[in-house]
Amino acid sequence: MTIHPMEARHWPQVRAIYEAGMATGNATFATQVARGQGWNKAHLSHSRLVALHPSGRVLGWAALSPVSEQSHLPGVAQIQVYVATTAQTQGVGRALLAALVAASEAHGIWTLHAVVFPENQAIQCLCQSVGFRVVGQHQRIGQLHGIWRDVLVLERRSAVVGTADSSQLPQSRARPASGAPHSARNPMGSVTLTHTG
Repeated sequence: MTIHPMEARHWPQVRAIYEAGMATGNATFATQVARGQGWNKAHLSHSRLVALHPSGRVLGWAALSPVSEQSHLPGVAQIQVYVATTAQTQGVGRALLAALVAASEAHGIWTLHAVVFPENQAIQCLCQSVGFRVVGQHQRIGQLHGIWRDVLVLERRSAVVGTADSSQLPQSRARPASGAPHSARNPMGSVTLTHTG
């Protein structure tokens, strides 16, 4: 098995693996592969990888999606890793995820997110084996086939990208002593995760 950049010729097999993952009901909320350029637009143009059997057969694939359309989050991305049913439990997922981490760091990504169903323990273990940790859980975040589902959020912070000392960050301006008290605002938006450790 070798890891290679994803090419157009790999797409039919990549799509088939993606559809098989969807069919399990524990991989994604998506129920069909985006048509036309939809998949391309939903994924970053770099860090698209395939695991290939010596015969050239695609054993699995990995890619990154942006977690926000806001331009001030260029160093954060969400992972996708899918392995063919016939290639599972053979180390394909771990090889792909390790290569995806390295590729993401080479392109300046400092934080990777994984959003997984709690029932999918295999991907949880896979993520944790390369340094991801559970940072929260969304309860009943969406429906899949009419059933409300929870998701876990896992995160991996790079040890080599974005490691500048926080003491170098700009300091906020001091407020006048007479200023009225105010509550701190979350600069990332209004969504707050339930922290689990």
